[in-house]
Amino acid sequence: MKVLFFGDIFGRPGRAAVKKFLEEQRQALGIDLVIANADNVASGRGPTNKTYQEMCDIGIDVVTCGDHIWDNSEILESLEDKSSVLIRPANYPDLAPGRGYITVKVKGVDVLVATFLGRVFTTEGLDSPFAKYDELIRARKETIKIIDFHAEATSEKCAFGQYICSDASAVIGTHTHIQTADEQIMQKSAYISDVGSCGPIDSVIGVKKEISIKRFLTGMPVKFEVSDNQAQINAVVVDIDEKSGRAAGIERINKVLG
Repeated sequence: MKVLFFGDIFGRPGRAAVKKFLEEQRQALGIDLVIANADNVASGRGPTNKTYQEMCDIGIDVVTCGDHIWDNSEILESLEDKSSVLIRPANYPDLAPGRGYITVKVKGVDVLVATFLGRVFTTEGLDSPFAKYDELIRARKETIKIIDFHAEATSEKCAFGQYICSDASAVIGTHTHIQTADEQIMQKSAYISDVGSCGPIDSVIGVKKEISIKRFLTGMPVKFEVSDNQAQINAVVVDIDEKSGRAAGIERINKVLG
C-alpha cells in the first residue's frame, strides 16, 4: 500500500499546489491513500468548513490538524459530523469535541490514522501523547496505523517515534514547516521528524517575509499575511506491507511547482 502524506498546507497557495500535484501525480505514483495536515489551510490558520470540504473535494482521504484546530469555531460542525474525515489531536482532554483518530478501509485493509500534539514549546493542558497513545491506539487491531505527530521539538518527535515504532506503521512529524532529511525505518515504522509544508517558498514558513522580519526587528505584534509567491510541495510517500503493517520504505517529496 502506498500512502501519500502532505505536510502542513499553508493558505490558498498551499491548497492550489496540493490540488495540482494530486491531479498530475496521484495516479503516476500509484497512491492508495492520501493524508494531509490542514493546520494552516485557511489563510495560515486552522480549517474552516469550506476549506475542509475543499480538501475532501480534491481527493484528500483523511485530514489531520494540530494546535490551530480551534482557530475557527465553525469547524466544530465538521469535527462532530460522524461522516467527517477531519481529526483533531487525540491528546486533548476527553471533553474536547471531535475525535483524535479514524479508521478507513483501503484495498480491503483497515487503516487507522491518528494525530497527537507535542507538549514541548506548544500547548498547555494536554494529556501526554505517550500515555494517550497507549490508552487509545496501542491495543487496537488495525493492521496499519499511521500517526501524525504535530510537535515543535525534534527531541520529542524522535522520542515519540522510538516509543511507538514497534506498533505504528508510520510516524510522520508536522508543525515546523521545514522538511527534515532524517527519513528512516524504525523497527516497524517509517519515520521523519518533519515532512515540511505545502505553500509559498519565498516566505517565512508561509508568512510574507517582510512582515515576519519586522516582528523580529521590532518585537512588536504584527498581523501575519500569507505570502502569494511560487509554491512548493513537501510530502512523503510511505510504502507499507498490507499483511504485516510494516513500512517497507519512505521517500521524501520536495517539489517546486511552476
